[in-house]
Amino acid sequence: MLQTRNLTLKYPDKLLCHDLNLTVNPGECWAILGRNGCGKTTLIHALGGLRQANGNGGSPISLGGKLLESWSRRDLARHLGILLQEEPGEFWGDVREYVLLGRHPYADTLFGWRSADLDIALEAIERMELADVAHRPLGTLSGGERQRARIALLLAQSPQYYLLDEPLQHLDLRHQLGVMQLFKELGEQGSALMMVLHDIGWASRFCDHVLMIFENGQIIAGGAEDLLNRENLEALYQCSMEEFVREPRRHTLPGSVSSV
Repeated sequence: MLQTRNLTLKYPDKLLCHDLNLTVNPGECWAILGRNGCGKTTLIHALGGLRQANGNGGSPISLGGKLLESWSRRDLARHLGILLQEEPGEFWGDVREYVLLGRHPYADTLFGWRSADLDIALEAIERMELADVAHRPLGTLSGGERQRARIALLLAQSPQYYLLDEPLQHLDLRHQLGVMQLFKELGEQGSALMMVLHDIGWASRFCDHVLMIFENGQIIAGGAEDLLNRENLEALYQCSMEEFVREPRRHTLPGSVSSV
């Protein structure tokens, strides 16, 4: 389990969450929802060990019953993978070389790729429909192609826990659907996923749990079927919502900003 105990986050002085207790189990798919600047990215970074919590003695985050700082970075990378919203720096190699970086936690030496590592990377490239650009420099890809390459790298890494900050950015509608179907499959295979989403439709269709971050630092978390309702979403996004049912799901669309 990925767990938080009394997690408090601030950025820089704004309270983003206070005393958050959360348990993410294998097989669960979580959507993280909230307005811009509410702390979604900061939470992803904290859960991945990239940011320290504020106002707590010791780390309040554990994976498999073991505090994050107790894991070696190599072992942690075998269990937990992070897709950042922005990727610092530039990679000068081709797509295949880039996706192979996902196998680094398993390599015996810095460039000691095994044939199995290459097979896993190529399978991830195929899954993300990038085989025809696998030998092109990463920097020549479009924004959507590069985003799919980043997801392919994460697939090659093969963690059990996926932390995904806006995984659908830059993707066209077809590839958004394909990626969400992929995430659902990963969950069915026993992986756990937490993803920042801005489209409520994807959350209601593919996620079984939801975490909502409000402007005042309040967080509610639980089953998607219970929480994705008109009242919660209007309070979260500060706009009116229209609700309709198409079996077996309830759907919500934005109405207007001025009516709330």
